[in-house]
Amino acid sequence: MTNIATIYDSAVVEQARRLGTSTLYEASGIPTTSVDPAIRTVWRGASVAGAAYPVECAPGDNLAIHIAMERVPRGSVLVVSAAGFVAGYWGEILTVAAEAAGVAGLVIDGGVRDIAALTSRGFPVFARGISVRGTLKDSAPSVGKPFSLAGTPVAVGDLVVADDDGVIVIPAASVSSTLARGQARADKEAQMMDALSNGRTTLDLLGLTQWRQA
Repeated sequence: MTNIATIYDSAVVEQARRLGTSTLYEASGIPTTSVDPAIRTVWRGASVAGAAYPVECAPGDNLAIHIAMERVPRGSVLVVSAAGFVAGYWGEILTVAAEAAGVAGLVIDGGVRDIAALTSRGFPVFARGISVRGTLKDSAPSVGKPFSLAGTPVAVGDLVVADDDGVIVIPAASVSSTLARGQARADKEAQMMDALSNGRTTLDLLGLTQWRQA
């Protein structure tokens, strides 16, 4: 199998993580890049970037995730749709399996459990909720095929970036241009913060002086 994750070398992944989701979302210019904000980190400070590997689960059934563990390219981020059904699709056992398989992180429109273990292992997980309820292993709607994650298109090789601010999925064809615009935006903001530290105001720097009170 071709390792789709090698599309993004370590420098690209690190740049994406450093720029962060808020900057890259603004730089993308694509409204659907942003994943539903209800899908958030389960432990503060988690961050991840990598090629998407999409997996679709039936509600309350995580068989597709187990199948994906034998197919997912190293360095990928598993992006799992469970149609918003919150159950314990993922826990400590799958985290250990993911680490062994070289999976970089998990984004799931569903639920997870074993939060203390996920936190102590430092495995990045972004989920709609937390639930003690277990899951069945009876069906696997799709593994490695494109789908919509709560309105955000996801395909193998898209760039997933996730941090405390949220989750974004950048289409593979837009990654280079988005990173370039994101870097330019970050550089401009750094200059603005230097100016603020030296006494300028946001009204000055954003051209809003007409709103300054006399």
